[in-house]
Amino acid sequence: MGSGQVTDSSAPFDFRGKHVTVAGLGVSGVPAAKVLHGLGARVTVVNDGDDERARTQAAELEPLGVTVRLGDGATLPEGTELIVTAPGWKPDKPLFTAAHEAGVPVWGDVELAWRLRDRDGRKAAPWLAVTGTNGKTTTVQMLASILRAAGLRTAAVGNIGVSLLDAVTGDEEYDVLAVELSSYQLHWAPSLRAHSAAVLNLAPDHLDWHGSMEAYAADKGRIYEGNRVACVYNVADKATEDLVRAADVEEGCRAVGFTLGSPAPSQLGVVEGLLVDRAFVEDRHRNAQELAEVSDVNPPAPHNIANALAAAALARSFGVSAAAVRDGLRAFTPDAHRIAHVADVDGVAYVDDSKATNTHATEASLAAYESIVWIAGGLAKGATFDELVAGAAKRLRGAVLIGADRALIREALARHAPEVPVVDLDRTDTGAMLQAVQEAQRLARPGDTVLLAPACASMDMFTNYNKRGDAFAQAVRELGA
Repeated sequence: MGSGQVTDSSAPFDFRGKHVTVAGLGVSGVPAAKVLHGLGARVTVVNDGDDERARTQAAELEPLGVTVRLGDGATLPEGTELIVTAPGWKPDKPLFTAAHEAGVPVWGDVELAWRLRDRDGRKAAPWLAVTGTNGKTTTVQMLASILRAAGLRTAAVGNIGVSLLDAVTGDEEYDVLAVELSSYQLHWAPSLRAHSAAVLNLAPDHLDWHGSMEAYAADKGRIYEGNRVACVYNVADKATEDLVRAADVEEGCRAVGFTLGSPAPSQLGVVEGLLVDRAFVEDRHRNAQELAEVSDVNPPAPHNIANALAAAALARSFGVSAAAVRDGLRAFTPDAHRIAHVADVDGVAYVDDSKATNTHATEASLAAYESIVWIAGGLAKGATFDELVAGAAKRLRGAVLIGADRALIREALARHAPEVPVVDLDRTDTGAMLQAVQEAQRLARPGDTVLLAPACASMDMFTNYNKRGDAFAQAVRELGA
C-alpha cells in the first residue's frame, strides 16, 4: 500500500477532487463508483469486459459524470490517487503492478465501507464478521436472526449479496452488522477491525487466486486483526486456532472455541442434545449456560450445528441473551440449495446441496447421511477427490457423475470405493440432470438419500449453483408426478 493520508485509517479521507479509479463493474463496482462520486471524487471505472451487461452499467454511471473505460482493465489511468477494486480481481493483475510502482494504494469495497462507516457524525455500527471456506452465508444469516431476536437493528451484509457500502452510507441506522467476508475481500481490507470475528474452517479453495494455501489462510486470518472482544475458532480445525494465535488483537480480546463435543472453559459446544455456552458466563470453569436444543437448528446436520455454535458465540460476544440465541435459531430458515430436503419418493429422500461446490463442503454434506446415492461432478477448480471419497466410501450406495471433470471423481471412486456402482453420464445438455436423478432412483433403496452434493462448480453445465439445484428439484418433482 502507499503512504500518507490515504492509508491512515484513523483519519477520514477527503475524497473531494481526488482521482479514484474503480477496478471492475458488477455488484461492488457500481455502488462504489456512485458512493465515491457522491463524496466529490473524480471517478474512472476500468473493466476488462465490454459485454452487454457492462455497457448497461456504464450507461447508468456516465450520466453522473463517471468515466467508464470498457475492455481495458490493465492500464492505470493517469493521475490516479487511489484504486478501489472489486474483490475478485487478482493481486497479480497489471493494473495493481502499475499501482504499486506508482505508490498508489489499493482498497477493496470492504475497506472503503470500513473507512466510511462513521461519516456524517453517525455512530458506527460494530461489525461481527465471519469467514471460512464453507458455511459463511448460513452462519451470518443465523447470526442476523439471533441479533434480531434480541431486538437489535441489524442486517446480514458483505459477501452475502447485500452491499456493505449501502449499509454504511444508507439512511438506515444499525446497532450491529453481521458481515460475511470472503478471502478476496479480506485481502483488500487491511484496516478492518471487527468487534468479534469467526473463521469457521479452512480447506484448500481459490488457490489459483491466492497462489498457495499459506496465502489463502493468511488472508482469512486478517479477519482477526484488531478484534476487540472475541476471536471465534473451530476446535476441530486447528488451522483456525493457529490464525487466532498469530493475530494482533486488542488487549483483553479472548479466544473462544466452538465444538460439536462437550465444551471446555471458553468454548461453546454440545451436551446431551443441548447447545451450551462455557465462554460468556460467570465462572466459566464451573458454570455453563444452555442456549438452545440441537433440534432448534434447521437442518440439524453436524456442520450446520457448528455454524449455529459459531453464530451463537459471536452473538454472545455482543451481549445477546441465551433466550435470543434460541429464538433466533428457531426463526432461521436456510437458503435454497443448502442441504435442502426436496421430497421423499418411494421411501427415498432427495436432498439438494448444490451449494457444496468444493470437497470440504461436500465432505460435511456426505457426513450428514448414512446411506447415499451421490450425484456429483462439474468443474473441479483444481481439486482432488481421493480423501473425500475414501472418507465417504462406507456411506455410498452408488454414485451418478455429471459434468466436465467427472472423470476425476470416477477415478477416485475406483481407487477407494471399487464396490460402489457408478453411472457416468457423458452429456451436458439440459436433460442431463433429469437422467442423473432417474439413474439415482434406480440405484437407491428405501431409507437411502439421493444427495446432490457436486464437490465442483457448476458453470460447465449451469449458470450457477442455484440453477443446478433448481434443475435437480424439478427432476425430483417429475419422478413423483
